[in-house]
Amino acid sequence: MRTMHVIGIGAGDPDQVTVAAIKAMNTVDVFFVIDKGAQKQELVDVRTRILREHVPTDHRVVEFTDPPRDRAPSDYDDAVDTWHDLRARMLADLVDAEPSESVGAMLVWGDPSLYDSTLRVVERVRAVLHSPFEVSVIPGVTSPSALAAAHRIVMNRVGEPVLTTTGRRLRDEGLPDGVTAAVVMLDSDCSFRSLPGWHVWWGANLGTPGEVTLAGPVDDIGDEIVARRAALRAEAGWVMDTYLVHRP
Repeated sequence: MRTMHVIGIGAGDPDQVTVAAIKAMNTVDVFFVIDKGAQKQELVDVRTRILREHVPTDHRVVEFTDPPRDRAPSDYDDAVDTWHDLRARMLADLVDAEPSESVGAMLVWGDPSLYDSTLRVVERVRAVLHSPFEVSVIPGVTSPSALAAAHRIVMNRVGEPVLTTTGRRLRDEGLPDGVTAAVVMLDSDCSFRSLPGWHVWWGANLGTPGEVTLAGPVDDIGDEIVARRAALRAEAGWVMDTYLVHRP
């Protein structure tokens, strides 16, 4: 394969797809899509809707099943490394079967640079193939950007930094000393509850018709966020959320 585009498609709204992304998608022969099972079919459907709306040119869609992953490993880094390696092996076989002059693409939620494994997997694929392809990256609207827009807020106070971290690190380590604002992603445990007195701006399934946002002091709305998140997951089988917290 000649080229692989790794394209950020925003948080789920087809209108968030950038002009640069649309131009790149219309040069693609084959889109590689990870199938994450029946419960998350809606995620594939969103990608299909984006292609239908923005890519009138001829193209193919090749799906491959996401390999199993240990969600509670004793060694988190090793488990993720193994998972990435399994993904890369599957994708390498598919890429190797493509004609040498074809152009491929993978569509990435939000932006490929922020808590996403696609670029790491693609680099592993390039390393094992005899004729490695070129890679281009098209940035997309991140979920923190979509969150701030949904709440109509600026993420940082004047002149102050914002830490970007994960729910696992917040749960296990807390926030570093001196941090007054943080964006937290990939948090299935609602770890903001460890920050009593802080203010939280939360958003789930941002950019989709089912978007839900809540904001207020953690002490006041923490339980409501937990309940709404659980209800969304029970209804659809999945939920993608992120939140911003500020020290008072």
